[in-house]
Amino acid sequence: MYQGSYVFAQVMELLPRRELTRFIMQYKGDSHGNRLPCRDQFLAMAFGQLSYRDSLRDVASCLTSHQAKLYHLGFKHTITKSTLARANEKRDWRIYRDLAQHLITEARALYVDEPSIALDITSACYAIDSTSIDLCLSLFPWTPYANRRASVKLHVVMDIRGSIPTFFHITGSKVNDVNFLDDILFEAGAFYMIDRGYLDFARLYTVHQCGAFFVTRTRCNTLYARRYSNPVDRSTGVLCDQVIFLEGVKTREKYTDTLRRIKYRDSETGKVYNFITNNHTVSAASIALLYKHRWQVELFFRWIKQHLKIKVFWGHSENAVKTQICIALCTYLIVAILKKRLKIKRNIYEILQVLSVSLFDKAGLIELFSKRFVQKRVKSFERTAQLFDD
Repeated sequence: MYQGSYVFAQVMELLPRRELTRFIMQYKGDSHGNRLPCRDQFLAMAFGQLSYRDSLRDVASCLTSHQAKLYHLGFKHTITKSTLARANEKRDWRIYRDLAQHLITEARALYVDEPSIALDITSACYAIDSTSIDLCLSLFPWTPYANRRASVKLHVVMDIRGSIPTFFHITGSKVNDVNFLDDILFEAGAFYMIDRGYLDFARLYTVHQCGAFFVTRTRCNTLYARRYSNPVDRSTGVLCDQVIFLEGVKTREKYTDTLRRIKYRDSETGKVYNFITNNHTVSAASIALLYKHRWQVELFFRWIKQHLKIKVFWGHSENAVKTQICIALCTYLIVAILKKRLKIKRNIYEILQVLSVSLFDKAGLIELFSKRFVQKRVKSFERTAQLFDD
């Protein structure tokens, strides 16, 4: 019988302590007389995410009921609702933002060998999008609201291989999505699938000058002229493949180079899409397939909203909201790293289901995930869970 560490302690061993200490010192997280250390704050919030707790009171009550086990779970101090709430409200949330970025680097290194989307695309492929997280204006008065709705936006650049977010940013609801492109360091040779809401030819030209490739959809009022057409195989769904240049009064000044326009009909839905890209070498069918995989970022947003605690917040200040979002992403990344390092054949949804009922068990992780007692998937979650299948 396994007599080692608790399951929660084994999972949290993946937490990079040296880097966390560096971020704590950088933002002076453990100064100003805070009774609860940063590491204990992170462990408590991550425990709430993994065990599906509903509030800080719920988290504190659950941990307090296992007081004798707290030291062996990694806690150095007793967790109370008041100290945890105070830490979330006042401690700099950027500690956990930088921790998430470090975990992203670790996760991407593990998922680098994921299979390519298309045979003629060997470069990195990223999807760019955002999601709104609704808030109650009476409880979160600091939130800038639009259309009488208060919310914050989570902007993400996601690596299609492995569904790992590579960069994220949290803004108010009034910030236009296209501004997020100014914060991204574009990787030369990589492909970026961009939603039509980000269509700004000045910014797309910046992507082009960085040596990166973009794929997006045109708007109906985009003015362009055809220079010549490439031959196409209509059996692949490609209706036309053209080299164009912009003719709009303003757009031709913002984007002075040629573009490639691809018209594609989806065989499943019968819908026709018009894509533009600055790549002239990859096949038109692969460009269309590449953009189709952009839907994975939508599934990622739906998945984290259903399986992580970022829809109901455990604090009302801006710092507390951002702290909870960053720690939720850290928790997701730790589980994604755990899956790869232990070569677990289950998807992340099933791993979270097992962990939620096993955190206080003393069982080896490999043994734990080889058992057959995982809860049966709820039908409404099947589609989002498939995103993380092997």
